[in-house]
Amino acid sequence: MDKQNPEASSQLTQDPHSLRSGDREKVLEVAIGREVRAFRRQKEITVAELAQITGLSIGMLSKIENGNTSPSLTTLQTLANALSVPLTSFFRRFEERREAVHTKSGQGVELEREGTRANHQYNLLGHIGANASGVIVEPYLITLSEESDVFPTFQHAGIETIYMLEGQVDYRHGDEVYPLKPGDTLFFDADAPHGPEKLVQLPARYLSVISYPQNT
Repeated sequence: MDKQNPEASSQLTQDPHSLRSGDREKVLEVAIGREVRAFRRQKEITVAELAQITGLSIGMLSKIENGNTSPSLTTLQTLANALSVPLTSFFRRFEERREAVHTKSGQGVELEREGTRANHQYNLLGHIGANASGVIVEPYLITLSEESDVFPTFQHAGIETIYMLEGQVDYRHGDEVYPLKPGDTLFFDADAPHGPEKLVQLPARYLSVISYPQNT
């Protein structure tokens, strides 16, 4: 029997998702950099113009905005004064609560989505409202049974991704019809008429993930 390589064994036990103190500092640097860039763009000034106002070099400002350096409090105060924002505003994204939704198998919220036909079963797998990304995402598990009616004329704002899990359907998007089998993906602009036009093999199940801006 071969002996295990001790080095390889230790590598397998490492947690690739652990955050060392340096990693946490890096996350903070990136968060600060994003805020500095966002406020600068709101003021419609270039990096060169901000460098003139603050006395900081263009290279230093680029490093700050890209999260490649840890600016001192004095530097951050200088930037805050130049951009007319509170110093604390540079830390807001780092301090924001980040939500996660865990939905166990079979526990999605069953609902009737506007425009659906009889026996189209929609299970909402999770929902996060207003968030820092500016995007709303709605993940559904859709089940079509023997009694389900075809309905190829959904229309709504945003982008939709369909991933086929079971069965087969012919799915219409605009003027095109796509045969979807398990493992197939369809990614499309949801503003065009779309929906299952022909139920080829039932039962059929697929994931539907819809994303759209928060302000729509």
